[in-house]
Amino acid sequence: MKRINEYKKLFNVENDMSLKTLKKSYRNLVKEWHPDKFQEGDDKAKEAELKSRQIIDGYHFLVSIAPETIEANLEEYNTTINSVIMDWKHKGLLLEVTFLDGNTYEFFGVNKALYIKFAQSDKQTRFAKRNIFNTYTYRKIKKSLQEA
Repeated sequence: MKRINEYKKLFNVENDMSLKTLKKSYRNLVKEWHPDKFQEGDDKAKEAELKSRQIIDGYHFLVSIAPETIEANLEEYNTTINSVIMDWKHKGLLLEVTFLDGNTYEFFGVNKALYIKFAQSDKQTRFAKRNIFNTYTYRKIKKSLQEA
């Protein structure tokens, strides 16, 4: 959640996180912090390099959790969450779940108590459907492997 809030603050999109708003904010930030605007060896050049990386990472991250992106991929998401959970990892407030179809999703804000209940459940998929999948902000981080 901290990462989401930091990126929203950077892009100034606390309330309106539409793709159009994100793109406009992204373009303005890139213009302002593009490394080519600064002289080689200047302190600002190093800062601009770091800032531009942060802007690019933040943009891709926010696009992946934007309402339009979620809506566009909802059918695939619903198919995936109905498959078997193969593996999961929990770190801080982040739960990473890998499914049988090869897709992996991150769920943000999942506290330790809920994770323990999830891990101890004899039916993880059922528990997660009821308590995690449609409750927490998520994004797809790995796509399933395609057969050639």
